[in-house]
Amino acid sequence: MQVYHDLAIITARPSAAETGLAPHRLYGTVEAAETFSAGRWVAAAGTEIAAALAAGALPILVGGTGLYFKALTTGLSAIPQVSPAVRERVRLEAARHSPADLHAYLAARDPATAARLRPSDPQRILRAIEVLEATGRPLLHWQEAGREAAVLAGYDLATVFLTVERELLRARIDRRFEAMMASGALAEVEALAMRRLDPTLPAMRAHGVPGLVAHLAGDLSLAEAVARGQRDTRAYAKRQETWFRHQMPEALWLTPAAAEQALAVWLDAARAGPFPAGSTA
Repeated sequence: MQVYHDLAIITARPSAAETGLAPHRLYGTVEAAETFSAGRWVAAAGTEIAAALAAGALPILVGGTGLYFKALTTGLSAIPQVSPAVRERVRLEAARHSPADLHAYLAARDPATAARLRPSDPQRILRAIEVLEATGRPLLHWQEAGREAAVLAGYDLATVFLTVERELLRARIDRRFEAMMASGALAEVEALAMRRLDPTLPAMRAHGVPGLVAHLAGDLSLAEAVARGQRDTRAYAKRQETWFRHQMPEALWLTPAAAEQALAVWLDAARAGPFPAGSTA
């Protein structure tokens, strides 16, 4: 979500002071009206990784969306492109229905894919419907048909999952949301809401955005909107742990302090000389 230009505060994007400590790439480079998919991110990240290596720098990838990391390391499913005409038709029709209705529609036509998706996840439900409409085959078929070559195939990687004690993490999430509100998150979301974008766009689903939009519309109190954003973020953090544990078992689970020590060792090794061709740390 930090790629979206419109979401600097509500996504806790790195500050100017933080980005001044080291070059940062891809933050705030995409408009909220766009759908920035895993495929687009892999292409953009691959370009930046290549540029960093060419400059003799060590690429460090940070974030929380495990699917994006895995796409870099194992490749994306070779799903055919969905034409703009099909996408527009599906989305115009979907705008008339709730996410639960869309999930039920998908379940009737593609029960295997629907079983893997939460009824409250309209972005992925719409993606599955679009692929089905465009190709005549379920999304699961394409996901199992094979993968494109991975951007990071052949590289030596250090994959780290930062682990924090559960109650401490929950408290930090709540405090961070309060800090974002104090920094102007409501005004940022109000500017986004005034654009009247498709509510199924990824930027409109960022944690905190739906609740604050509902508050601005008079449907929730500000306290309720904040509580919803905190709750959604805590739930996502829990899903992150489960996802990484099962989908990227090679990741090292380290506390932030231990990870910082390990990173210092890796950076010292990187400074010792250029990486061998086709490898990094």
